[in-house]
Amino acid sequence: MTKNVSRKEFLRKAGITLTGLPALASFGFPNIILPKKKDKIGVALVGLGRYSNGRLAPGLQLTEHCELKGIVTGTPSKIPVWQERYNIPDNNVYNYETMHEIANNDDIDVVYIVLPTGLHAKYSIIGAEAGKNVWCEKNSRRLSGNN
Repeated sequence: MTKNVSRKEFLRKAGITLTGLPALASFGFPNIILPKKKDKIGVALVGLGRYSNGRLAPGLQLTEHCELKGIVTGTPSKIPVWQERYNIPDNNVYNYETMHEIANNDDIDVVYIVLPTGLHAKYSIIGAEAGKNVWCEKNSRRLSGNN
């Protein structure tokens, strides 16, 4: 017999499920397969310029829920430095032409686009088509004749 459940109750129990408790089975959905809970979200930085090097990568080392797991770069000379500094294995290193292969990498959950604004759409789409979450931000600094 199907139990009528309000939307509010469903969302409350589903929220509990996302924290790791098997509440959805109580709704009669025992066959739903939830992804295995990870300790941290794996992030790949797409673009290794000043902002990635000076802010994002060091910041990811301090976060509780995310960690730097991969890189995408067009500058091969940066690869060994980043691999050594952040313990990034060879299979988590991509260039712009191979970025789509990130689809096959379970270490990486998110691609963080850190490229010039004109490249945001192209690489955001590649990341999304690879089945990854995409973080992309726009620098909102105002430009005026005085800058």
